[in-house]
Amino acid sequence: MSKPEGTFSKEGVHVSKGRIVKRLSIGCLGFLCVLVVLFLVIVGPWPTSEDSQFREAAYYQNTWKRIDQAAEESLLTRSPSRLLASWACIDMTPEVGVPLAGYGARKDGKNSTGVRDRLHVRALSLSDGKDTVVIIGSDMLIIPPNVADAVREAVGRETPLTANDLLFNASHTHCGPGGFGPGIAAYVTGGKYDPELPVFLAERFTDAVLKAYRSMEAASIAFSRLQATEYIRNRAREAPVDDELDYLVVRQEDGDECFVVRFSAHPTIFGSRMMEFSAEFPGALMRALQERSGASAIYLGGSLGSCSPRAPEGPDDSARVDAMGKALAELVLSDRENLVFQDALDITSVGVPVDMPSLQIRPIPGRPNLRLSPAIVKLIGIPQEGWFQAVRLGNTYLVGSPCDFSGEISLAWKSWARSKGIDVWPLSFSGTYCGYFSPDKYYNETPLGYETGMMSWYGPHIEGYFTDLTEHAVDVLS
Repeated sequence: MSKPEGTFSKEGVHVSKGRIVKRLSIGCLGFLCVLVVLFLVIVGPWPTSEDSQFREAAYYQNTWKRIDQAAEESLLTRSPSRLLASWACIDMTPEVGVPLAGYGARKDGKNSTGVRDRLHVRALSLSDGKDTVVIIGSDMLIIPPNVADAVREAVGRETPLTANDLLFNASHTHCGPGGFGPGIAAYVTGGKYDPELPVFLAERFTDAVLKAYRSMEAASIAFSRLQATEYIRNRAREAPVDDELDYLVVRQEDGDECFVVRFSAHPTIFGSRMMEFSAEFPGALMRALQERSGASAIYLGGSLGSCSPRAPEGPDDSARVDAMGKALAELVLSDRENLVFQDALDITSVGVPVDMPSLQIRPIPGRPNLRLSPAIVKLIGIPQEGWFQAVRLGNTYLVGSPCDFSGEISLAWKSWARSKGIDVWPLSFSGTYCGYFSPDKYYNETPLGYETGMMSWYGPHIEGYFTDLTEHAVDVLS
């Protein structure tokens, strides 16, 4: 017998509840499936690529050809004209309150609270009468591409200089300006992006380049290198480190001088609690050279990956920073009497964008064969293009790569160069940042270290790739 319309049915309630539970279960399962798919597509884990034929890859071939094309802009000569040179120093200290760059432990960069010492960008312009190069050193963590690109464009409007002629470098101080770049990666180490800051920095860089370029006069130059073993260590493993302190001196006819010093220790004597702008021990080194000799000074960050400072003892970090700078300056000044100057040398250069391999960040220390998905690269803000720069000053080659560069790789390059009767100065931070470049032999070490795991962004053949680029650049510039 059917129930009258509008009457209550317990059986109907049970049926409705069952359908709701079933639908919820299906919905939850579907949602979880979507999350799993998104995780695998965007995050991973994905298997790493072990392509041993990297020399046949498009990224390799494209960059190789760019070096050939860029080298055609330089004039090779056995009879260069008298060396011309000048230098400039421009204050680039931002306003207090701009975040600092260098330590993720600062919690999103954190705003600066003061100025321990002023930050500067310094430029040295050198010409052999046909070709001109400008070597740029700066009190920054890295050289972000938005700054380098803007400087190249601005300088190109005012001078004949091209991207080939501007060698960018950062000291890698962890107490320099942050807020210079968009993206998660830049935010973690440099704080919230401020679009006005790259404009400010590019203007200062441009001023330094133009001032140096426009005031060149007859000069001579000398090169030297020293051992500074007691002031540097390999922080990654028990292995060698590039402990050489390379330097050159340019002397104008009126006696004015400029030192250019390259060293490879991380400027990390100040830790993440330091909240004031500081040029760190490179700044102390330049001040000591200037005060002791009356000369100007430029610092270049060498192969900093895996290299930490061994600062002299002192009552606090500030005292140790000054002691480290003074000790390195003393090494240079004690050697200057041995310098042999020359007033003419051939100058050549190349500067090219570098296509990079596919992204291979490996966040799991015990699983070197698993990486994050390449799809996450845009979200994180990691570049897929680097910058490579090589400048030849006679028999000395300054080679800039876009990275924290391992000292072990640097030693191999220097040994190769000396077998050919030349010198190479490996440099980092040449116009963008592409993580750590570690020796290929450590790529699959277990457990993965910080430098070979999370910060080794581009796969197992990065040493081989940049070694080939360096050797090729030396060949075409010679």
